[in-house]
Amino acid sequence: MTIAEWCVFATLLLYLVTIAGTKWAGGRMFDNAKPRDPDFYHDPIRARALGAHQNGIEAFPFFAVAVLLAEFRLGPQRLIDELAVLFLIVRIAYVFTYLGNRPTLRSILWSLGFAINIAIFFMPAIRHWLPA
Repeated sequence: MTIAEWCVFATLLLYLVTIAGTKWAGGRMFDNAKPRDPDFYHDPIRARALGAHQNGIEAFPFFAVAVLLAEFRLGPQRLIDELAVLFLIVRIAYVFTYLGNRPTLRSILWSLGFAINIAIFFMPAIRHWLPA
């Protein structure tokens, strides 16, 4: 497996860990019989963790498809790997800014992550102008 493919897997784990940690930290307040109970998420940090989790779910498909398409269409693997690692780092920072209630920085990181996805997605179309 390539580094980029491992980053796809790590991105999946990231959005799962984001909410799992909140549920675990909630202790007895979290009822696994009602995992989507809105009352559990009235606490501001839990609400932000849920938001970060949901955004991770939304961002994941585009990232996974972009990586696989770029690899399938023979984009430069080293560049795909580097951008995938950068995307993962940006997503980790995004989660921390979401939990830390830093909306402006969070939006900047979201935009950066989206731009990275666009770059990966279109890499096969411009591969002839990229370094090998």
